[in-house]
This record gives sequence, structure tokens and C-alpha cells, in this order.
Amino acid sequence: MKDSFSRREHIGWVDLLRVLACFLVVFAHCCDPFVGQLDADRGAFLTGAFAGSLVRCSVPLFVMMTGVLLLPVGEGMGAFYRRRIGRIVPPLLFWSLALPLLFFAYLHTFGAATQSPTVDPASYTVRQLVVRLYTFVFNFNYDTTPLWYLYMLVGLYLVMPVLGAWLRQASQRDLQLFLAVWGAALLLPYVEVAAPLLGYAGNGGNMGLWGVCDWNAYGTFYYFSGFVGYLVLAYYLVRYPLRWSWRRTLGVMAPLFAVGYLITALGFVATQNRFPGNFAYLEIVWYFCGINVFMMTLPVFVVVQKLAVAARPWLSRLASLTFGIYLCHFAVIPVCYDLLDCAALPDWVRLAGMSVAAFAASALVVWAMSRWSVTRRVVM
Repeated sequence: MKDSFSRREHIGWVDLLRVLACFLVVFAHCCDPFVGQLDADRGAFLTGAFAGSLVRCSVPLFVMMTGVLLLPVGEGMGAFYRRRIGRIVPPLLFWSLALPLLFFAYLHTFGAATQSPTVDPASYTVRQLVVRLYTFVFNFNYDTTPLWYLYMLVGLYLVMPVLGAWLRQASQRDLQLFLAVWGAALLLPYVEVAAPLLGYAGNGGNMGLWGVCDWNAYGTFYYFSGFVGYLVLAYYLVRYPLRWSWRRTLGVMAPLFAVGYLITALGFVATQNRFPGNFAYLEIVWYFCGINVFMMTLPVFVVVQKLAVAARPWLSRLASLTFGIYLCHFAVIPVCYDLLDCAALPDWVRLAGMSVAAFAASALVVWAMSRWSVTRRVVM
């Protein structure tokens, strides 16, 4: 199992996809200050909306890499939990404390100069800082936004040994049937939006569908929905890769990506026009587990998988930094936003510059931390 895992971990296309997914996450978070302008600066909002929509496949790609590298699980549940969840806990504890402290220090040093619309320096009091430093046991907060992924990843790790046992004996048809049901579940966000328009009034104010109500959160598609589908999809594509020519691959995947992107971008802008300032509604079109984001994720995975990328030491080293880059980049972005706060620069130039600078600076921080045994465990 160990040798097999190592070989898969250092396949060229796997390393490339890890780096690409990580950069797209950084890019997505660099879009947030522009999206946060809303009607205050319509040009900035549209730049962030159309650019941010382009990279919604970032997190699903990360999940799919987990499926590529770890499925099917080849060890007992206890050993798997100790190794995988044990690796998550130290970074989760460290960055849950470090990120609020970094935000607090930056804003109380340069708060008067910060221009990011998503950050309010007046809200970062000592009292609020203390609350942030212990409530992470319940959930992430704004300062630790990227850590939502770690909480979710632990949940995937908990189910992967069970899922892996089924995958070992599942036929291709079984996998296709699972993915078909999961694909139907990807439509749920839009059914939930459409149902009230067709007269559905919910139960006692709860607008859940197909069994969901105040006393039951687990509806018909609950167990076939969410990120677990991306795990199975990745396993399926590695076990049964598409043997298509490049012409057919691009002929199918390019239009699929384009349609998914148009739904995502135009839907996001239309939702903002219909419900201005309502971020809860805005996120529906950007859901990672929505059909339109799936339509963007599948083509990127298939194309990168098909590339004849040789394993290279520099690419493997950069790929090994991506976990740490993901963990620390959120604290770097406000600094990059303020450094590039220049009215003479077009918004798209600022966004591109922020993304490259934040990725590079985060990589440098993680590389430095990986050189010291005390901090290596929280970035690698």
C-alpha cells in the first residue's frame, strides 16, 4: 500500500492538478474583495464575479485528488483514521489560532490604510479576537474561512474506509449508477429555488424537500449528495479512464466547460441583480456541489489526466507545498490587495497580480516553515 500510494502521489499529472487546484483556490479568494464591492463599484463586482465563476472547480478538484491518492483505502479503519485525521488535527489547531492573530496584528498595524471591502478594522477588538480563538471547536470564522475545507475533509476521511470496501467489489455499472444518482442530487439547489415559485410552501416554514423538515435534516438524496460524489468520480476516472482522442475529448469537454461557466457567471450576476446584497442567494449558483460547477470540474480533470506530464522534481516539490499554501494564503490576500490598490491599474490586472503574488508569497512562507521540524507538521 505504501509503495502504491507513493507512486500515485508523484505521477506528473497528479502533481500538476494539485498545483493548478491550489492556484485556483488562491485566485478565487482574491476575487472576494472585488465581488464584495457589489453596487458600490459595479465594474469591480463584475470583474470578481466573472473571474471568480471561472475557478469554481478549484475545491472539487482538490477533493478529486483525495480520491485519486487514497481510494480504495488499503488499511484498517483505525490505522487510516490515525494517519489521515492525525495529519489534519495539528494544522487545524495551529491555523485556527494563527490566522485570527495575523488578521488582528495586520489590521491594528495598518488598519487605517486597508481598503478591502470584506474586512472591517473596527470589528477586530480584543474581545472578538478571544472569542475567535476558542470558538473554532464549533466551526470556522471569517479569519479562518479556508479551514471549512478541513472540517469537511475529516468527514470524508471518516467515510472513506467504508466507501473503499464497496469500491473494491463494485462493478463499472455499479459505479455508473452511483454517479447517476449523485448527478441528480447536483440539481437539488435549483429545485429548492424553483419549488416556492411553483407554490411549494414547505412544512411549518421549513422549505426542505423530500423528507427534510425541522426534525429531520436527512432527505432522500442526503446520502448520495455532496463531495463524496467527487471522490467516487475520481476513482472511476482513474480505474476506467476515457480512451478518447484529443479531438473528441476537446470536442466534448470544451463545450461542457463553457456551458457550465456561462450558467455560473451569468447566474451569479442575475442573482445579484434579483437579490442585491444577499450573499446566501449568491452562493447557490457558486455551490461546489451544483450541476454547473460539476460541468466545469469534469473537463479540467479529464484534460489534465490526459496530458502526458512527466514527473519532475520541481513540480513534485511545489505540489508538496500546496496543502500549506491553502492553509496560509487567506492571511496574505489583504496585504496583496492593499499593495496593489492603485486606481491606474485595471481591476483585472490587480486581480491577476494579487493572485500571483499571494500564491508566490504563500509558497515561500510554507517552504520556510517546512525547513523547521517544529512547524513542518502544520504545513505539510
